[in-house]
Amino acid sequence: MGSLLLKKWWWCCVLLYVLCFSFICHVNADVTVEGTVYIDGRSPIAKTDNDFICATLDWWPPDKCDFGNCSWGKASLLNLDLKNIVFLNAIKAFSPLKIRLGGTLQDKVIYQAEDNEQPCIPFAKSSSALFGFTRGCLPLTRWDELNSFFNQSGALITFGLNALHGKSIQSNGDAIGPWDSTNAASFIRYTVKKGYNIYGWELGNELCGNGVGARIRPDSYAYDTIVLHNLIQNIYNVVSIKPQIIAPGGFFDKGWFNQFIAKANGSVNVVTHHIYNLGPGGDEHLIERIRDPSVLDNTVGVFKDLNNIVKNSPNSASAWVGESGGAYGSGRNGVTNTFVFSFWYLDQLGLASSYDTKTYCRQSLIGGNYGLLNTTTFVPNPDYYSALLWHRLMGSYVLSTKFSGTKRIRAYAHCAKQSKGITVLLINLNRNTTVEGKIDFNGTLVDLHKHRHHDQRSKVTRLLPGNVREEYHLTPMDGNIQSQTVLLNGKALTVDSSGAIPALEPIMVNSSEPIKVAPCSIVFVRIPNAAIPACS
Repeated sequence: MGSLLLKKWWWCCVLLYVLCFSFICHVNADVTVEGTVYIDGRSPIAKTDNDFICATLDWWPPDKCDFGNCSWGKASLLNLDLKNIVFLNAIKAFSPLKIRLGGTLQDKVIYQAEDNEQPCIPFAKSSSALFGFTRGCLPLTRWDELNSFFNQSGALITFGLNALHGKSIQSNGDAIGPWDSTNAASFIRYTVKKGYNIYGWELGNELCGNGVGARIRPDSYAYDTIVLHNLIQNIYNVVSIKPQIIAPGGFFDKGWFNQFIAKANGSVNVVTHHIYNLGPGGDEHLIERIRDPSVLDNTVGVFKDLNNIVKNSPNSASAWVGESGGAYGSGRNGVTNTFVFSFWYLDQLGLASSYDTKTYCRQSLIGGNYGLLNTTTFVPNPDYYSALLWHRLMGSYVLSTKFSGTKRIRAYAHCAKQSKGITVLLINLNRNTTVEGKIDFNGTLVDLHKHRHHDQRSKVTRLLPGNVREEYHLTPMDGNIQSQTVLLNGKALTVDSSGAIPALEPIMVNSSEPIKVAPCSIVFVRIPNAAIPACS
């Protein structure tokens, strides 16, 4: 009997070891494969906004819970610590960062009015209420505090307005009747009066298509958006550059979006959609899905269809991802706030930009289990540094890019940001295989040594001394892809005692050498001597 118990104990230990270390990558793996990054340098395939990176701040109170986990803490717009120096520095590092204020509860927010002395009551949990909470109120004093902070941080702010105000919610979820814009108009007038700079006003959250909890028909939504457009034109009548009108901020439904854009009569500047393509945060197999190329590709159709709708519309509008947290229900602790999630996140940025998406808003900047910053300490999670590197290195012009050699390398390339040449992003999903990649420009690389006339030489990128390139290798601490600490070129990225965001320094590599991408790692490569027509 004792021997049997001993054997059972031994097998339990083996199983525990496997579970604990199954997500360790073998950085010094013996397996090495060669591959080629094919880049078409003739012309860009798409263009993003220069400030492509965006993140969200939400309304969820501390008692918002999903899958038995209450992960929002004090990350709400109503209680977020605006005096935290790490928080301020994290935003300032982008110069600028777009921030979208909104989320599910935005359609239950009432804005305090200057002439209304009634108490401004916050959200309260209620199982019988739509979205699980009663209506909440935004005090004007809090709006003042938020704008003071945003002004100090240099952020570009979009604000999500309550699109359900005045509507009647039917038993089937249909929200009927016109939008009552009175409260929103008062709030916007106060914002203008105070001189607060708002980049865009967005109407509604996840009310399009089948909706989430409630839905609005496309013709009704289009009418409400026209009302908002006219309201903005009137209130901002003396302002030359008016805020963007943004809608509908929900999950893509091809038929619904087609009708909405057609009937909005040019009232919308930005068409937004949301993405949670990995499924629920409670999924125990989330890591496997993140590392599955077929799962990563499942948003291609959405990007392509929306791009076609926007381009074929007679109205001038651009497409944004207005909210994307990958795994709905606040993400998953130990996954969506760790290194492995950068595989999904950076791949999403690459795919979205390839289909002319102008801006990509990550859910969230802070809050839930998918924040770029830790909800309690404000210390950056790995995805924060992934976003910051993208923002600093990947320019607006997108290049057609393919990788040959293994299906588990994801490859993207853009013209470099604020410098000559290009930046290549390589994501190695392999757990035990190092990839050595070379770059092929499909014959479009400008011959840097060939004699040219003076006007042609001005278009040629100069070589850096020694013909070198910059490389930024991201790897997880101890090879554990579920680590919340990321290494840049082997050095841990940590905030210092003053709350300063660390410098992101490259290593210099001879351009003649192949690009080595370790197992379960990510590398940005800036190649300044790649003079191609698309980036000239």
